[in-house]
Amino acid sequence: MTGLLLAIIALTNDTLTTSPQHVDEVVVVSRGQGGKRSAKGQVATIDEHLRELDHVELVRRGSYAWEPMVNNMQTERLSTTIDGMKIFYACTDKMDPVTSYVESGNLQSIRLNSGLNGNPQATGNIGGALDLKLRKAGFRNDQASMFSSQLTSGYETNGNVQEYAVDGVCSSQLFYANVGISYRHANNYKAGDNKKIDFSQFRKYNVFVNSGYRLAANDAIETTFIYDRATDVGYPALNMDVAKAEAFIASLAYKHLLSDSKLESWETKAYYNHITHIMDDTKRPDVQIHMDMPGKSWTAGAYSLLTATVGRHNGQLNVDGYYNRLFADMTMYPGGAAPMYMVTWPDVGTLNVGAALADHITLGRHSTLHLSGKLSWQHQRLNNDEGYKALGIFFPGMLQQYHQTTGRIAASYHLSMANCQFALGGGWGSRAPTVTEAYGYYLNNTFDQYDYIGNPRLKNESATELNGNFQLSAPDAQLTVGVDANAFFFCNYIIGQFENRLSAMTVGAEGVKVYGNIDHATIVNTSLKAEWKPTKGLRWTAKATYSTGRDDENGNLPLIAPLSYQTRLGYTTASLSLLAELLGNARQADYGEKYGETETAAWTIVNLSAQYQFTVHSSRLIVRTGVENLFDRYYATYADWCHIPQKGRNIFVNLSLEL
Repeated sequence: MTGLLLAIIALTNDTLTTSPQHVDEVVVVSRGQGGKRSAKGQVATIDEHLRELDHVELVRRGSYAWEPMVNNMQTERLSTTIDGMKIFYACTDKMDPVTSYVESGNLQSIRLNSGLNGNPQATGNIGGALDLKLRKAGFRNDQASMFSSQLTSGYETNGNVQEYAVDGVCSSQLFYANVGISYRHANNYKAGDNKKIDFSQFRKYNVFVNSGYRLAANDAIETTFIYDRATDVGYPALNMDVAKAEAFIASLAYKHLLSDSKLESWETKAYYNHITHIMDDTKRPDVQIHMDMPGKSWTAGAYSLLTATVGRHNGQLNVDGYYNRLFADMTMYPGGAAPMYMVTWPDVGTLNVGAALADHITLGRHSTLHLSGKLSWQHQRLNNDEGYKALGIFFPGMLQQYHQTTGRIAASYHLSMANCQFALGGGWGSRAPTVTEAYGYYLNNTFDQYDYIGNPRLKNESATELNGNFQLSAPDAQLTVGVDANAFFFCNYIIGQFENRLSAMTVGAEGVKVYGNIDHATIVNTSLKAEWKPTKGLRWTAKATYSTGRDDENGNLPLIAPLSYQTRLGYTTASLSLLAELLGNARQADYGEKYGETETAAWTIVNLSAQYQFTVHSSRLIVRTGVENLFDRYYATYADWCHIPQKGRNIFVNLSLEL
C-alpha cells in the first residue's frame, strides 16, 4: 500500500549496509527470504516478478521485455535503477526497458516507491521508482568460509520455454562473491484455442559477478559486472524484431561505517553501462521496404549517499550525477532506388546532477513522518549535426543545447495502532522531456499507427500527488481489509498531438504527431484489499483496482487500466505450498479513442501452482509446478500492444537444487 514502511530485507551475513530506506513494496527474487514472490520462484522472469507488485502493470509487445508501468504511467514518468545505477534503454520503440537487462539470478529483490516519494537516486519519478537490488552474499562474522551453489532449470509447455542457471556464492570475513550464468530460450507460443503467435520467440544469455573485499573493520569495496545478451527476439505487436539487445553493466563502490554516534554510513559508487539494440525485419514476410535501425546508449555516473540518525530523525543525503548519450539512426532500402538515411535520436548527450534529502521522523510510539526532496539540473546537447539540422526544419531557430531544472518534494504521515493503520501523503514533482519527446525524429508508433516527431520547445511537465491508505484488522488478526488511493494532477502534460500539415514517412502510417504540452491531465487509482487467515497455513486474499485518466478536454488518456480483480487461496506448510488464483479485467469501456486506443473485452483466467521442498544429503531440492490459464482462454489485456493475445494454457515445471 502507498506509504507502507517495509524494512529492507536483511542479508544473511554480516554486511556493510546502509540504513533502511522508505519503500512502499518489495517483491523478493532470490532464495532464502520471506515476502512476495512469483509462484515460479527464481526461474521466473523479471516481468513475472514485477507482476506481483500492486501498483505495477506491464505493457507487452511480445513474450520478452515487457515495459513496466507504475500508477498507469509508462517509462517517461518513472525512474528505474539497478542498485541505484541509472541505465537508459537504446530502442526508440521501447523494446528494451531497463528491466530486460538483468536476470532473476542477479537480484535479491525489486523495490517500489509509488509516486513522488522516490529513492534518493530517482529522477523524474512522477509515477514511481523501481530499484532492482543486486544479490550480495556479504561478509561472514566468524573465521570460517562459506561456499554454496544453486542449480536451477525450468520448462514450460507453451512455447517450449527452457531456462537453465548456475549460481555460486563464497563468503569469508574479508571477501565475498556471487557468480551466476543463465540461459533462456523460447519458441513461438500459442494463444487460447491453440492459435500460434508468430514472431514471439527469443533467446537470452546472462553472466553476473558481484564481489566485495573488506579493507578494514568498517571499510569495504564492492564491484559488479553484468553481461546480458538477447538474440532473435520476436515482437508480434510490432513491424520488426530484434537481432541483438546487449548490455555491459559495471560498477565500483566504496562503503564505510562511521564510528560517530550520529553519522552511520557513507557509500560512494561509480558506474558505467553500454547498451546496444539492433532491430531486424529480415525474417518478416512481405517487407515493403527493408530498414536497418540500430540504437546505442552510454551512461557513466556516480552517487554518494550519507546516512545519519539524530534523536528521532533518520536522515539521508545523496548527491548524484550521470552523463548519458543516446544515438539511433535508420537506413531504408527501397527497391530500385538509393538508400535513404535518417537520424532518429541525434546523439543527445545528457548531463544530470542532483542532490536529495530524506528524513524519517519518529513522532511517537505509533506515528511517523517521512519527508523527502530532490533538486536536479540537466544539460543536453545534440552532438549529431545531421540530426540537429533535420529537426531544425520543423523548429527554426532551435538551439543545439538546452538545460532544465527539475525537482520533487513529498511528505507522508503514518499512524499504526494495534488493529488499524493509516497513512496520508502528498507531493509535487517535475520532469524534463525525454530524448524521444524532445528530439525524436519520425518514430513510428504501431499503437496508433502515427509517426512521432519530438519538440525541443516543450515545457517541463509537473504533477501534484495526493495519496492515502487505511487498513483495519480484526482483534485476532485473522481478517484484514484495506483501501488505497492516489491522485495525480498534471500541468503541461506531455503527449503526442496531431499535425496535419506533415506527411507520414513510414509505410502504412496514418499521419504525424508532434509531442506537445496540454494544459492539464488527471490520473486517479483506487484499490480495495482483503486478507483472511482462518487457520494455520491457510490464507485467502482478494484485491480489486480501478483507475481513471483524463486529459484537458475530459477525454480518456490511453493505457489506463480498467477495473481489475484478483483472488488467491493458498495453503502452506514447512515443505508444501499450494496456490489457486483467479484474476481478470472488466471490459475497458473508457478507452482513449482519440489517442488510437480501442476497446478491450473482459476476461478471467485461473492459475494453479504447487511447491514442495525436501532435503537430499544435506542439499535442498525445490520442485515447483503449475498451470497458467487453466481453461485455455483466448484473451488480451488493455496493455497488450495492438491486442496481441496472451498465452493459452501453459504447464510449467522447475527444479532448484541448493548445494
